[in-house]
Amino acid sequence: MTLFGLGRSVLIPAVLAWGTLMMAAAGQEVGGRDPAGPPGDLRIADRVPADNSILEHPLMPAIRWAYSGIQDIQKIQDYSAVMVKRERIGDRLNDPEYMFIKVRHNPMSVYMYFLEPAALKGQEVIWVEGRNDGKMWAHPGGIRNRLIGTVSLDPTGPIAMQGNRYPITEIGVLNLVRRLIEVGEQDSQYGECEVKFFEGAKINDRVCTCIQVVHPVPRRNFRFHLARIYVDKELNIPIRYESYDWPHEPGGKPQLIEEYTYLNVKINNGFTDEDFDIRNPKYSFRAKDASDKE
Repeated sequence: MTLFGLGRSVLIPAVLAWGTLMMAAAGQEVGGRDPAGPPGDLRIADRVPADNSILEHPLMPAIRWAYSGIQDIQKIQDYSAVMVKRERIGDRLNDPEYMFIKVRHNPMSVYMYFLEPAALKGQEVIWVEGRNDGKMWAHPGGIRNRLIGTVSLDPTGPIAMQGNRYPITEIGVLNLVRRLIEVGEQDSQYGECEVKFFEGAKINDRVCTCIQVVHPVPRRNFRFHLARIYVDKELNIPIRYESYDWPHEPGGKPQLIEEYTYLNVKINNGFTDEDFDIRNPKYSFRAKDASDKE
């Protein structure tokens, strides 16, 4: 989220969801594809074989995992992590942003502290569902905090959304899986979809299963060409998502749209209201400048 012209948002978000997930089991690069053919719709009904045998859409195993996984994630009370975000806004691919986050599921609550880049370091954000008229509290880092202090911002307003693909209200692995289900079910209406599962991938030494989805040909009903979801084998939650657009030229590399990685995830920390309160003495919010509306 861009605050006071400082930086870019935080979501992950959530996160678009299910286009194409090419899993590089050991981090191998994704090769380019030649997206021939004009944009258009290709319904899965057009691919029914002549013998009327029923074919399961390639996305169905991934959708079943998502429905199963969301039940486990909903049982998690809270978690902390270092989130790494990189997004393309228009034609510009932003630099990675690193932030320490705390997330609580009930009520949905988010605390965020920016670690990098230097221009954003020290910036803090809190959003709690049902509080502060739906607005988030935020302050810039360093001397700007002394000059500007804590302000309330609409999470979907132009200031908060400047340079961001998603608002803070959509952050987190639970929202990510919900989006995966939504987009996966939408894409399952169409053909031209390749899905693979790869075991043994690693993200920061965490063993994962990578789900790869590829739409070889650009169509207006597909949101992207390739995406990957890395599911932590132990925690059974997605800890990385990345998606790519089709190459701009034949033989070229896919263009990164967005990527979000959750590092050092720790679940069920026992967070309380104080962890999402601007008056927490461990934080640098200037509470006297903020309106704390219940």
